[in-house]
Amino acid sequence: MTTAVTEPAPALLRPHAEQAFADELRALIAVDDRPRPPSWTMSPWAVVTYLLGGALADGTVISPKYVGPRRLMEVAVATLATDRALLLLGVPGTAKTWVSEHLSAAISGSSTLLVQGTSGTAEEAIRYGWNYARLLAEGPSDAALVPSPILNAMRTGAIARLEELTRIPSDVQDALITILSEKTLPVPELGMEVQAAKGFNIIATANDRDRGVNELSSALRRRFNTVVLPLPGSEAEEIDIVTRRVEQLGSALELPEVPAAAEEVRRVVRIFRELRAGLTADGRTKLKSPSGTLSTAEAISVITNGMALSAHFGDGVLRAADIAGAVIGSVVKDPVADSVVWTEYLEAVVRERREWADFYRACREING
Repeated sequence: MTTAVTEPAPALLRPHAEQAFADELRALIAVDDRPRPPSWTMSPWAVVTYLLGGALADGTVISPKYVGPRRLMEVAVATLATDRALLLLGVPGTAKTWVSEHLSAAISGSSTLLVQGTSGTAEEAIRYGWNYARLLAEGPSDAALVPSPILNAMRTGAIARLEELTRIPSDVQDALITILSEKTLPVPELGMEVQAAKGFNIIATANDRDRGVNELSSALRRRFNTVVLPLPGSEAEEIDIVTRRVEQLGSALELPEVPAAAEEVRRVVRIFRELRAGLTADGRTKLKSPSGTLSTAEAISVITNGMALSAHFGDGVLRAADIAGAVIGSVVKDPVADSVVWTEYLEAVVRERREWADFYRACREING
């Protein structure tokens, strides 16, 4: 008799929020004695604590998931406790998707009821579709119906997520109007409707820079409460965000620990903030801004890429040469206009900073 060998399950590259922070969620639920809206796993106070971090009475430390104004998160969470949907708006890289995921994980215990908006998103992704094999064999029936994530959220009283709302064609967006206003979804093929259970709501995200792609109609916009997520207000705040996320990503990717990353984090954040603002940190030199956003998310990517280079192809210490290529790639999106912007910054700002001589040399080597 041969004994079957069970292979261990592979480690997840990117666990969902409710998986990665399961211990924190359990700890919060255990001590949370405040009123909870219907179907919520915890109170609005606990949701905000989960997002912003803090220490619980039993000594459990909750790590911050979002670094920014507390009031913004309070408004977002309060919105989801009402009959208004939530629209998280901001430039790319302002943690809209990250906040959306953690909100739904804390409120519903799951962040997986997700619709990813694109120019090809069909109405079925928002309403429902059909199993055509069963439809042809049996005719319209509940068994042949394929519910969308939003329909499943309506049935269970959960939070559904809708990413990149303004990327979705306008006629498909309009499928949301009845869902958000009447909290019901008609299924005329079955002569029935699905009414939303208490606790149902939608978190949508959209980029400021997508304005004009598929503008929201006034009827749809009225059904959302919009919370604008800003870029980090200070350099120290942005450094903190980048440092935290780099540590998390490095651990998840099992990258070897790289010392001296803090210095390069500060350098990348300073470059990105100066080019975004069109002004050096000391206010003395005006700069041209590139076509890209140079977001906090891009800064995290630059440092993570540099850590991989240093660990696998370098001496294990994060140096200017490890990040130079990724910085240039982030800045120069338009090979003509952005190249001019970068060259002027490199020669007028980087070259004049003696403590950045290593970074200047590394960039010059790449530029040839």
